[in-house]
Amino acid sequence: MTPITEVEGRRLALSNLDKVLYPATGTTKGEVLHYYAATAAGPLLTHLDNRPVSFLRYPDGPDGQRFFTKNPPPGTPSWVRTTPVPHHEDKKARQVVVRDLASLMWAANLVVEFHTPQWRADAPGIADRMVFDLDPGAPATVVECCAVALWLRERLAADRLRAYGKTSGSKGLHLLVPLEPTPADRVSAYAKGLAVQAERELPDLVVRRMKRALRPGKVFVDFSQNAAAKTTATPYTLRARPEPTVSAPVTWAEIEECRTPGELVFLADGIGARLERYGDLLGPLADPDEAGRLPDAR
Repeated sequence: MTPITEVEGRRLALSNLDKVLYPATGTTKGEVLHYYAATAAGPLLTHLDNRPVSFLRYPDGPDGQRFFTKNPPPGTPSWVRTTPVPHHEDKKARQVVVRDLASLMWAANLVVEFHTPQWRADAPGIADRMVFDLDPGAPATVVECCAVALWLRERLAADRLRAYGKTSGSKGLHLLVPLEPTPADRVSAYAKGLAVQAERELPDLVVRRMKRALRPGKVFVDFSQNAAAKTTATPYTLRARPEPTVSAPVTWAEIEECRTPGELVFLADGIGARLERYGDLLGPLADPDEAGRLPDAR
C-alpha cells in the first residue's frame, strides 16, 4: 500500500520507498526523498524560486529509461503552481514552478533532476544570472575545468562580475554569475565573447564549439545555456549518475586546490555537513545587491 504523508497541509502519496535507485551505493528512493526533505530543501527552494522547472525523469534509476519533460506531468495536483512560458512550438505551454516543500516533495517522488533557466517566471527571457558549463573531453577531467574556471574568474572580475562555482554533478563544473536583469540574448553574446577569448588565450585547454572531434583533452566552454530556451541543472539537485551525485556548490579554494577528479565529487549523504560548514555558497545569486552589470558592448 502506498504510504500517504502530509507536507505543509498537503497529502502526498509517496511510492516505492524501498526501491533501490542507485545500485552502486544501494541508495533507495526513500533515502532520496529524505535528502530533499531534510537536507537540501532550504537552499534548493531558494534556487528554484519563481523559475519554471524542466524535469529529467529517471524513475527506474540511472540505468533505466530517462526522459526530459517541460510540460506538467499527468496527474499534477491542482495546488502545484504552473506558469505560462514562451515556447516556439506551443504558445500555450506551461511549466511547473516549485514554490514550497510540498511541491518539492511531489516532484521528487517522480524521481527527477531539476533543471531551471537563467530567468524567472515573471520576466521570461530576462536573465538574472549567467552560466558557463565547463565540460571536459576525456582524457581531460574536472581538474582541467578548474584551470579554465580560474581564468574565467579573473576575466569576469576585470568586468566587475563575480563568479560562483558548483559541480555539474556529472563530469564538469558550472560557473554562475548574478546579474542585474538583462535580456538573455545580450547575456549569451557576452558569454560567447568570453568563450572565444578563452579559446584564443588557452588554445591547448579550451574549445568553444560543441563538435566532439575538437574536444578530446580539452574543456568545452558551453555558453549556450544562457539562451532563453535553455536550462541548467539546479544547485543541489541529484543527478542520474551511477552514484547519487549532487550538483554541489564549491569554494574557490577547492577549485584552486583540485588535483584529482574525486576531490570534486559530492554525494547526497555529504551535503548536510557541507551546508553546516559553509552555508549556501550560492546564496549571493539570490541577493539583488550582489548582481553585476554587463559591460557596454565594445
